Amino acid sequence: MADSQQTVRIATVNVNGIRAAYRRGMADWLAPRGVDLLCLQEVRAPDKITRELLDEDVWDVRHTEAAAKGRAGVAIATRRDAFDGALLPTESRVGIGDEYFDDSGRWIENDVRLPDGTTLTLVSAYVHSGEVDTPRQDDKYRFLDAMLTRMPQLAERGDHALVVGDLNVGHTERDIKNWKGNVKNAGFLPQERAYFDKFFGDVGYVDVARSLAGDVPGPYTWWSYRGKAFDTDAGWRIDYHMATPGLAAAARSAVVDRAAAYDTRFSDHAPLVVDYRLS
Repeated sequence: MADSQQTVRIATVNVNGIRAAYRRGMADWLAPRGVDLLCLQEVRAPDKITRELLDEDVWDVRHTEAAAKGRAGVAIATRRDAFDGALLPTESRVGIGDEYFDDSGRWIENDVRLPDGTTLTLVSAYVHSGEVDTPRQDDKYRFLDAMLTRMPQLAERGDHALVVGDLNVGHTERDIKNWKGNVKNAGFLPQERAYFDKFFGDVGYVDVARSLAGDVPGPYTWWSYRGKAFDTDAGWRIDYHMATPGLAAAARSAVVDRAAAYDTRFSDHAPLVVDYRLS
């Protein structure tokens, strides 16, 4: 776990297939990182294999597969010994509230009790990548609509709510290196970005990484495998921690665990790791 007795470390990463990620060295990143709560997207593996790779002796794993085999899949893994087991989920739910997405493998929630006695609903989410003027984009907007409904409900469930994951939208020009060339592409469309205006506006959540980083480019969390995107840091910031204000105020650091070199990456995404210091 994180060094401080009252600090909870929460990480999110799109693994781009957990079997491939483990072949490429994901375990070498995870073992020493001190993560208490680990959220994964694009697991793309059967439940049995996911649990075996993460090691159920170490992690409590809650996972939902997609009906389409080899697609999507999200999980929340809780380190069993974190705070003497206090973070183990009291309840786990699959689905965002729209039956259309029930078997899509894109939304899972855990309720946990934090070390300070407050309650947290933690979500691992994987928003569709989309494609302009196709049914894939229609599904993306429908999912974002469902988020607009579900996120306020989560904020009312307990003391804190935190939605993390690959949300496949860069909110502002600071979030994409080559934003000018992407204003008509899925991931940076004005209609998509307007949802994030609402998430961080009327809905009342806080973009934790942006709040801590300030008005700077990135830090990016995804780089295409094509070309020299990683080497030139031509990335996108599309992985988020979206927290209700009380929890956001407890965030002390947000780190993107960018690999040292292109050939040492275990995914095209890098983990986003946030430490929350609880009073």
